[in-house]
Amino acid sequence: MPVALAAMRDLLLPGLWGVDGKYPQIPRQWPDIFKQTESEMAFERKVSMRYLGYAQIKQEAGPTSFDNQSGQRYVYNAEHFEIGLGYGISRKSLDDNLYKAEFSPSNDGLTESFKETEEVFCANLFNLGTVYNPQVGGDLQALFSTNHPIDGATIANQPSPDLSLNETSILNACIAIRTNWKDNAGLKIRGRARKLVVPTTLEPVAYRLFKSELRVGTGTNDANAVVGMEQSLREGYMIWDYLTLGTSWFLLTNHAGLIFFHRKRFESDMTVEFSTDNLLVKGYQRYTPSYHDWRAVWGTYPTN
Repeated sequence: MPVALAAMRDLLLPGLWGVDGKYPQIPRQWPDIFKQTESEMAFERKVSMRYLGYAQIKQEAGPTSFDNQSGQRYVYNAEHFEIGLGYGISRKSLDDNLYKAEFSPSNDGLTESFKETEEVFCANLFNLGTVYNPQVGGDLQALFSTNHPIDGATIANQPSPDLSLNETSILNACIAIRTNWKDNAGLKIRGRARKLVVPTTLEPVAYRLFKSELRVGTGTNDANAVVGMEQSLREGYMIWDYLTLGTSWFLLTNHAGLIFFHRKRFESDMTVEFSTDNLLVKGYQRYTPSYHDWRAVWGTYPTN
């Protein structure tokens, strides 16, 4: 049913002091986390390969060892969402409204609705990060797992047990990323934590960790290692307003495995319905926030 006169009865009367209900929007945050790319396919796939392992000692006059185990290991899929929202306004509502600048097809919040929907979909990749999504596929593990398989072993991008955010836990996470992460053949890779991502409830903790010159919560003069590490956490921290679990926290790494595919960017249109004279306005968008390498992020979900 379209928006009718009853829904805007005070907009028909002269002398109205003002119209309220729209507020400043949060600037886009997900582009600081996801790499963006255009897509021309119905869905996108990316293969995670296994390349050569360690070289082997060769005996004099003996044969060279061959590693013929190379090949694809895991396939990650991203199928695009169709996003739509629309509304209708009756002809009488448009004709009789005295405050068209405040309530019009071009000032209805449609753009804001689509922007915030993007944030929610992107954040849900983290909010639901311990739930395996078979549509993504990959290594048959959730984005955050203690058992990501590689040839002959497993690697974690989640601690066990989960850890609350403090100096010790964030430093241990940085060390684990740098020490334990390997490629699919078991070769050590250059893994570095680059940025901390936290919900709004952990902003005070993050601030103290990154803004204190000395160790947080101690009476010593020890330097604050969180901000002094040579190659880790060089990008500091960010607050992501759309994280719904107040105690979870995440580390973005130097690997670009989080991806946002634009299949069709936001577009809007309007038309007049012939039989009713109702004005119909709608928006449309098609995209997918996804991942193709769990090594892009480390995360934990403590209960307190």
